[in-house]
Amino acid sequence: MDKELLEQRKKNLEELFRDPTYRPMKVKELAILLDIPKSRREELREVLDALVAEGKAGVSKKGKYGKPEAFSIVGLFSGTAKGFGFVTVEGWEEDVFIPPDRTGGALHGDRVQIVTEDGKKGRRTEGTVVRVLERANREMVGYYQKSKNFGFVIPDNQKISCDVFIPQGKDMGAVTGHKVVAAITDYGDGSKKPEGRIVEILGHINDPGVDILSVVRAYGLPEEFPEDVMAQAGRIPDTVPEKDKAGRLDLRNVQMVTIDGEDAKDLDDAVSLEKETGEQGVRYRLGVHIADVSHYVTEGSPLDREALKRSTSVYLVDRVIPMLPHRLSNGICSLNAGEDRLALSCLMEIDEKGKILSHRIAETVIRVDRRMSYTDVNRIITHEDEETMEKYRELVPLFFRMKELSEILRKRRMKRGAIDFDFPESKIILDEKGKPVDIRPYERNAATKLIEDFMLAANETVAEDYFWQEVPFLYRTHDEPDPEKMKNLAVFINNFGYTLRFQKGEIHPKELQKLLTKIEGTPEEALLSRLTLRSMKQAKYTAVNTGHFGLAAKYYTHFTSPIRRYPDLQIHRIIKENLRGGLSGKRTAHYERLLPEVAVQTSALERRADEAERETDKLKKCEYMSRFIGEEFDGVISGVTGWGFYVELPNTVEGLVRVSEMKDDYYVFDEQSLELRGEMTRRVYRLGQRVRVQVTGTDKLSRTIDFACVGEPEAKQEE
Repeated sequence: MDKELLEQRKKNLEELFRDPTYRPMKVKELAILLDIPKSRREELREVLDALVAEGKAGVSKKGKYGKPEAFSIVGLFSGTAKGFGFVTVEGWEEDVFIPPDRTGGALHGDRVQIVTEDGKKGRRTEGTVVRVLERANREMVGYYQKSKNFGFVIPDNQKISCDVFIPQGKDMGAVTGHKVVAAITDYGDGSKKPEGRIVEILGHINDPGVDILSVVRAYGLPEEFPEDVMAQAGRIPDTVPEKDKAGRLDLRNVQMVTIDGEDAKDLDDAVSLEKETGEQGVRYRLGVHIADVSHYVTEGSPLDREALKRSTSVYLVDRVIPMLPHRLSNGICSLNAGEDRLALSCLMEIDEKGKILSHRIAETVIRVDRRMSYTDVNRIITHEDEETMEKYRELVPLFFRMKELSEILRKRRMKRGAIDFDFPESKIILDEKGKPVDIRPYERNAATKLIEDFMLAANETVAEDYFWQEVPFLYRTHDEPDPEKMKNLAVFINNFGYTLRFQKGEIHPKELQKLLTKIEGTPEEALLSRLTLRSMKQAKYTAVNTGHFGLAAKYYTHFTSPIRRYPDLQIHRIIKENLRGGLSGKRTAHYERLLPEVAVQTSALERRADEAERETDKLKKCEYMSRFIGEEFDGVISGVTGWGFYVELPNTVEGLVRVSEMKDDYYVFDEQSLELRGEMTRRVYRLGQRVRVQVTGTDKLSRTIDFACVGEPEAKQEE
């Protein structure tokens, strides 16, 4: 069709769709209305499809055409470095693909209105952004580059593919190399770049601490507590007044300890354990005592509003951004040894098979005997170190009782199919200037596992209790994994000689537990554990209990860390109200209205914290590896794509071998088997293969590490 004629027809149809009396019609009905003969209906369809592709028309599932708003869908836009994006629509199984020329100026995180068209055979649905409803990026953090008469900011966020144009006079004097915060003044429309002005210069990219500060700002993490919050914290006493102890169960004479890392300052959980042997056999009386933070952080107060706004403490490489001011978290709410403290205790009676026979949740007053470290407790229960045992002589029997019960509880949990991820998280050691000097794996030991076992027992007990009481509550839930992701994992682990068994297309957590048991102690353990975790869904907070797949638990909540997690603080309030005479109809309605919002916000902010923590880790790993350019390492292929393959080193650092740099052959990506195959040499690079790589470069801006393959891959070449 002639281009001019096509444009004219498009214009006519647009006008028709805008007519208030027009009702959406199919091609045949439109052809009759417009008096277009049968022989030219295909031309009409061509014009309509062009309008849909441009976002100037919409089409219903029944094939009726009209103005885009009539059929538009609202969703969340996720951008990519390559310019295209995806829109996640509530209730849709698959995201909608948005080509680069049809993003309508939407940026990562924006809430958008889109029109869709069915993808070509076998491909996903495509869409066009017709309107941005809500902007996610009022400000952007990035690297400033200055030209003669203007400048631009390259966003730190890799999912924002366009630079921000900074006109002359709007740069606050920034120079090339500065990390800056730019306020967006004009978002552009997809064909024109966003425009902004510099509102803050964070410092030069090489200045100590600026890299982490950039991440803090990019993720909108709070830095200072507001004045009214600090004023409320300042009014809280340093010691517990006698009147606050009244009416509470007094456990100050019960032997109990805190067990934490050496550098922990906010001690929010203490443990006690007694053992009796009688006519009914062995009985363990386990007490998990949690700081009563809700006594000080009252509902609706400035402290409470700020805690909800933060939702969680964030642990970055070089700093902690706490949920509560240090005066509380390291002071009156910290279960410091020798001090009277208010607590919420879960007291459980457990038999020799690990079954919890009965329990009591009570408001208590406690006094911790000793502040213990994981290292010292492990020296006692694993190595029976004489010097350490002598130092803590009066507590040694307690620790061996704990070890005994911990093993019983763990065995029972494993029997039902709970998955235990025991892969080394990396601990990045920085010098006084913030430079990474070492990357070590965080090792779990018998003492850390012991505390885990007791906290899990308390969390499950509290969740089950409140589920059956039918009281509004917050649960920690974990949905069953996506079958497709599990199948991909099965393909991956097959490269190592492991298998997964499915029943009616679904997988039981016990199967994943068996896999993790088999790989324990093997060179591929860290990689396979991490990939198994990535193949599962994210746990989240919900007001409805749907169970926890990973723990193979019907009931689970977060009860044990109210200093650093808001959901724990929230359920403490409900528990205490319930203990003090129950929730009235008015209070029940209040919580039913409040909890779904709290669940959504705390889940989202937990993800934000996780992402910020990962970003700072990537930053420091990249900086660390820049010292090793030209050096060789052994690693395992952890991901294969059309543009290359990722290799993970034993220290958890991951880098990319780019196809464009593999000059020995022309490599083709096989999506089905997740392999790169050389056309001439038939050399194959696949998931799980061991390879030797050389570090060829690092890019601190994009937080990436480049590797080059050295020598042959581990597997034999194909015949």
